[in-house]
Amino acid sequence: MSGGRRVAVCGLGVMGTGVAGRLLETGAEVRVWNRTARRATALGDAGATVCATPAEAARGAEAVLLCLADAEALRAVLQGEQGVLAALPADALLICASTVSPADVAALAGRGGVVDAGLLGNGDHARTGELRIFLGGAPEDVERAAELVAGLAKQIVPVGPLGSGMRLKLLMNLLMGIEMQAMAEAAALATAQGLDRTAVLRAIAASGFASPVMRFKTERMTGERWDDPDFRLRLMHKDLRLVTEEAAAAGISLPMASAAADTHAQAVAEGLGDADCAAIARVLAPAAVPAASGSGRDH
Repeated sequence: MSGGRRVAVCGLGVMGTGVAGRLLETGAEVRVWNRTARRATALGDAGATVCATPAEAARGAEAVLLCLADAEALRAVLQGEQGVLAALPADALLICASTVSPADVAALAGRGGVVDAGLLGNGDHARTGELRIFLGGAPEDVERAAELVAGLAKQIVPVGPLGSGMRLKLLMNLLMGIEMQAMAEAAALATAQGLDRTAVLRAIAASGFASPVMRFKTERMTGERWDDPDFRLRLMHKDLRLVTEEAAAAGISLPMASAAADTHAQAVAEGLGDADCAAIARVLAPAAVPAASGSGRDH
């Protein structure tokens, strides 16, 4: 992304903060808004303009990136007298980087240029420009969005019409949710059989069966460290629920997705929603894994 462009970022959770910080480093003029204003302090110190409302952030922006937790937060930020849509310039690009249902993204069509961006990675990847980004929308809007977010990513993939970016992102999070559950189940069985849980998890991480994210999350599971989350368990639960809804609408059965969604629903009900998603291990082996404490970092 070339310097000097005015970009607004609404939502400063783990991902939004990383995105805004990286945009500042690439030379953009960045305006930020977050419901909890204190989360914008460090970005303000780094040169971002901290705004009091979403409308203020959007006013005069070339693009607005929405990095929000769910569809409810998305609607709240977009609508109303102080919402993004009240002040968004007619030629500005709206980039939905919030993981919501494809239908929620499609509802934004007709409001000028709209693109949905599935961001694959974590806050550290955003800060270092190492995200993978899946873009959905009209070709001319996707081309423009790709230029705007180039500094955030090591790979940008146009994947089809509006909603396609979100569909692919949900598929990726489905894989991650199932991987976390599989690793937690293996650790639970190991404990029940008298094997050393830590040794088993490390063996999994070193094997050819483990994905990079499984290796990364092994450190959390072996250390039983659920605070300061990379990705909150409640957000994984939300994404798995969206996947099962998409599957039902498509008329197909996804047994593993449904099982993982049920386990994550149980974890949220037990108060683990603000823990890292690796804390799914506590639900599957409650006697072996201590309770988590959330850090409150997400929007």
